[in-house]
Amino acid sequence: MRKLFLGFVFLIGLSATAQTSKELVGKWQLVKWTKNGKEKDIQKRFKTDQVFQVFKENGDFESVIGEESHKAKWKLSSDNSQLTIISVILPVVFKINSFDNEKRVITNPEVGTFEYKKVAE
Repeated sequence: MRKLFLGFVFLIGLSATAQTSKELVGKWQLVKWTKNGKEKDIQKRFKTDQVFQVFKENGDFESVIGEESHKAKWKLSSDNSQLTIISVILPVVFKINSFDNEKRVITNPEVGTFEYKKVAE
């Protein structure tokens, strides 16, 4: 009976991971950036409000700032608590504060907290 229960818990964990990865796929627009408790001006920092993250099912990632684009890879931790963006230079790990199919909030101690909304591609 205990093995059956553990197997059931394991399967639920697998389906939760798949669902979260599936919800992450798509285009997300940066709507709020906070660092050290202060809201940052996205337009001023990036010279545009068109700041996006694009996640693809195969693990490909694209950061789009206005007309500029940067390619990378992405992965979620097994417990869906961390999002890692792997660029050519180094991986950047974000804590996932909250996440659903419309809104995502992630934090990195060095760069701050970012709130994204999902948009049509």
